[in-house]
Formats: sequence, structure tokens, C-alpha cells
Amino acid sequence: MASTTALFTGLSGLISNSRRLDVIGNNIANVNTTAYKSNRMTFSPTFSRNFSLGTAPSDATGGTNPGQVGLGVSVSGTQRNFNNGAIGVTGVATDLAIEGDGFFIVNQAGSQYYTRSGSFIRNPANDLITQSGAKVMGYGVDDQFNIVEGNLVDLNIPVGTMTLAEQTRNVVFNGNLNASGEVATTGSVHESRVFYTDPLGAPGTEVTAATNLNVPIYVSDGAGGFVQAFDGSATTLTIDGVEKGGKDLGTATFDIEAGSTFGDYVAFLDEYLGLDSSAIGNSSDLEGSVAIVNGAIVVTGNEGTVQQLDIETGDVAANGTGLGNPFVMTKTADATGESVQTSFVVYDSLGTPLTIELSFILQGTTPSGGTTWEFAAESSDNDATDRLLALGEVTFDSNGRFVDASNQSFSIQRANGAVNPLTVNMDFDSGTDAVSSFTDSASNLAAVFQDGSPIGTLGSFSIGEDGTISGSFTNGLTRTIGQVALAKFSNPEGLVDVGDNLFGSGPNSGTPLVASPREFGTGRVVGGALELSNVDLSQEFINMILASTGYSAASRVITTTDELITQLLALGR
Repeated sequence: MASTTALFTGLSGLISNSRRLDVIGNNIANVNTTAYKSNRMTFSPTFSRNFSLGTAPSDATGGTNPGQVGLGVSVSGTQRNFNNGAIGVTGVATDLAIEGDGFFIVNQAGSQYYTRSGSFIRNPANDLITQSGAKVMGYGVDDQFNIVEGNLVDLNIPVGTMTLAEQTRNVVFNGNLNASGEVATTGSVHESRVFYTDPLGAPGTEVTAATNLNVPIYVSDGAGGFVQAFDGSATTLTIDGVEKGGKDLGTATFDIEAGSTFGDYVAFLDEYLGLDSSAIGNSSDLEGSVAIVNGAIVVTGNEGTVQQLDIETGDVAANGTGLGNPFVMTKTADATGESVQTSFVVYDSLGTPLTIELSFILQGTTPSGGTTWEFAAESSDNDATDRLLALGEVTFDSNGRFVDASNQSFSIQRANGAVNPLTVNMDFDSGTDAVSSFTDSASNLAAVFQDGSPIGTLGSFSIGEDGTISGSFTNGLTRTIGQVALAKFSNPEGLVDVGDNLFGSGPNSGTPLVASPREFGTGRVVGGALELSNVDLSQEFINMILASTGYSAASRVITTTDELITQLLALGR
């Protein structure tokens, strides 16, 4: 006798196989979806109708098995395949793929989701986002560009807007100082006319360091008479055009105030010219100075030919009445001594370029063999009157190799809001880059490296295997500006698909473990690439044939049952 139960059994087959076709169709539709994970449906039989539960064996019988009739099929669930898809190279900097079990973490309207699709873009605010607008999350950096782990933030890559300058801290030098050069013995000497406080130049009225600049001062006119050099009304002395080693020292002004003396002006000149007579190390002394000798201002330059001073009469001008150029300077000696000078640029913390001149002057030989040199670092960009920044003695052994230096740094004053003072270390012996002292035709010296830079703008970026976002600035610097973070689940099949290639945590997914790429099995990040769909079309076509066959077979059960019922009804007519 035909049974209506068979109708419902066939119906369950139709429903189950049609649902399987839905899953297969969705897989095929997403065969080209970035990082799509294929899904499969699993079936299970429904409960059975029991005719007998069976009997146990006995001495008389062998026992019987249960008598049961199944009542159809049901969908037991779906299972997502989270195996990695193939990696396709795109060359787009914001495209990322994961080789491993991790997930990108995104923020969508305040809710945290997870995705394997790394087809990211940047929005107008420079945020890294998904195609649907969810913000990619990771770790930010502190003021020193160090990764701050443990706190997820929205990643921002400010190309074209982020600026950076780097303070110089180290400078490396290379070159050779001619060991057979002439030992320095004197600097250039310039003398002014003798100044008197008496209009007739009476003996004993020559000016001294204590003489006030606010009183009339007289000088010889060269023809037996005297003229007034200062009438006491001048308020400034301006120096311009003085050269040192052929380089202009710039303009400086000495303000004559009440009580200003010749000694004050001499001290000002000493700092402006960068002169020094300090004993440095064992045997170094540049012997530069400015002094008042018998009423005349005598300028003795530092030793070494590169320290040669060139002071012309018109280089010093006074306002007020009297002689417009009161200081007629006469050169009486030239600088001597093997020396060399190099110029290089350093940068303060605001990226301001500052030009430094570094001179080496031969001072003599050491008792054990080798040479001794004194260096002088100076700059016209110093925000202080004194252009001399640092002095030091450098010794070389009898093989011409660097031995020691009494000082290898200089400090320059900054008044522009930058870190003050700017202190820079000089390295004269840095492996392959080192200063030597061998016999040569001439000395040569150059700064071959310095670690500072002017202002630069973030021009491009790249993302490494560990998720680190490295920014390249237009000034040549490279800095870490963030890091992509990944999440890992103990049971990724328990994630809930929320659409747009996003997954949410589910009751059976477990708590996400958030870490940097390549840690805790999260996998590595591949920049400029995307993970492809892991749908296997050949398997899907086979599954589609099986689902279609199952659907057709279930429909035959229904039609056969219908025929039997029809025949049964015909018997009652």
C-alpha cells in the first residue's frame, strides 16, 4: 500500500539537494572573488521509525536486529574551507595577501570584523580601508617612529602630507693629511694705526683695553699731523667683507654703548674671526688672538694657510662723524703651515641647514713617530658671536693611522626654536672611512656621511612580510609609520559570514588572538599581491551533477508514490 510518508521522504530529498545547489551556485559565482573561501553542505538522515529494537541472542535463538525505516534527509550544516588560495601579484602597494591562518582586522562603524581579502585602498583622509569602507586596523608608532604594540588603531598612511626633518648627530670623514707638510708656526698678522686719546699723539696717550670708545680718538694722518678717527658719537661698528681662507665671514655689528671700551671691541673681533690661543692636547696651539699693542689693534690669525685672514681697510665702518673707516689695517705676515679645510652641512631638529668649516693644521711630530694635528670647527651660522665651535688635537702613528683625538664633537647654538645646542659627533676613524696621515703632495679631507636631513614629505610606502609599513620621504629618509595586525582563531570555521567578505566572531569560533604577522602562526603578509578564491571549479561541477541527480531521484520517489496512491484510489471506484 502506498504511504504518504514516502512523499515527505522524497520532499526532504528535494529540499536538501536544492539547498546544496544553492551552496554550489554561490561557490561558482564567487570563483573570482578575492580571498573567497568555498563552502560545502553536509547531510544527515532524519530520525527513523522503529518497528522493533531487536532482541538479544539466547540459547534458543540467535537474536534479531532492529527494524527501522528512515524518514528522509536533512541539512546537518555547512562547512567553509579556509585553506589558502593562490597568490596573485598586482603590484599595487595597498594590496595585501596572507600566507597563513591569520585574518586582517577591520573596523566598520565601531564594530570589529575580520577578512582575508586584502584589496585595500586609501580614502581622502589617508586611512587604509576595505572596498566597502571598513578601516584596516593595526599598530601605530610613537614620536620616535617605534611600533606601539597592544593597542589597535585605524591605520593611516599620509602620503604627500606627512613631513619629517632629522637632526644631525654624526658626521664621518675620510681623507689624508700630508705628513710631510710644513709645520705651522704663525698665522697672518694685521695691524691698525696707533690710536691716541690726545689730538697731538703725545707719548703715553696711546689707547689701551680700558679706553672708552665714546670719547674722541685720534690717529696719524701720515704727514706729521693727526686726524680724528672717532668723535665719540659713533654707535655701531660694522664688519663686512673679511675673508678667512678665501671665504667671506659675513656681516657683524658691534654696538657701542655707554662704557664700551677698546677691550670690548677686541673681544668681539676675536669671536667674530674665530681666533684661539688655547693649549690643546700635548702640543697644539693655533696662537690666534686680537690684542692692543702700543695703541694699535694687532690681529694675529690662527696658524695654517687655510686660516689666512684678509682684512681690508673698508671692511670695518663706523657710523657718526669722524673717519668712516677708522681701522686702516696693514698685513705684516702671512699664515704658515700645512693645513686643509672642508665644508659640510648639518641640520638642526627643524631641518635648518647649517654650514660648518672644519680645518686641520699640522702642529708637529710625536715623540714616538707620527704627526700631530689640531682641528678647528667653525661656522658663520652659529647663533652666537663666536664662530669657533670646537678645537681638538688629533694624533697619527708612524704608519699614518689614526691614534686618538682629544675631542671629536662640536656644539652650535640655535635660537630658532630647534634643540639647543645642536651637538654633533665627528668620526675620524670609521672602518673603511678614516682619516690618515701619509706623505702626499697635498692634504685632502671630506665629510662622506652625515645622518641629518632637511624637511621631507612622505612620498611612497611599502608593507613588509611582518606587516610593517615603511614610509619613504623625499629627503631620503625611511621611517616606520605603522604595522598591520592579524587575528587568528582556534576554529575559523566557527566565524559568521556577515557579507562584504567580512566575518564576525561566532559562539564556536573562539576568542581572536591578535598579533603581528609571522607570530603565533598568523602567517606572513605579501605586499602588492592578493589571495585568490580557493573554489575548485572541477569539484563544484561534480558536486552539481551529484546534487542534480539526487534531486531528480527524489522527485521520482514522489511521482512513484503518487502513481501508487492513484491506483489505490482507483480500486475504490
